[in-house]
Amino acid sequence: MTQAQTPKILQDPLYQLLRDENIEDFNTARSAGGAIDLRSGDFRGLDLRGLDAHGLDLSNAYFRGADLRGIDFSHTRLEGASLAGANISGCYFPKELSADELLLSLNHGTRMRYNTP
Repeated sequence: MTQAQTPKILQDPLYQLLRDENIEDFNTARSAGGAIDLRSGDFRGLDLRGLDAHGLDLSNAYFRGADLRGIDFSHTRLEGASLAGANISGCYFPKELSADELLLSLNHGTRMRYNTP
């Protein structure tokens, strides 16, 4: 299991686009290629609707109160992330995350653990 870390304001320019809620430019820049490290990122209270999360590593990220509606996280690494109070209506999540883990994180802010055989 991944060790939880304190959420961080990252210096990556693509992360800064997300902090500015400029999702369209983030998706465009990301599609051009290149590596991005969003692990342990602080996304508290941000409106991230429309984010293309496919293939992102958001492990240990902090999403308290964020608007995540409609994001497809099914191919995103979310182990150790916290969803406390986030709006997750219409989201898809990785199959490794049980409904109980999602609810615990949403309602109590726990860090999500993957259910692996």
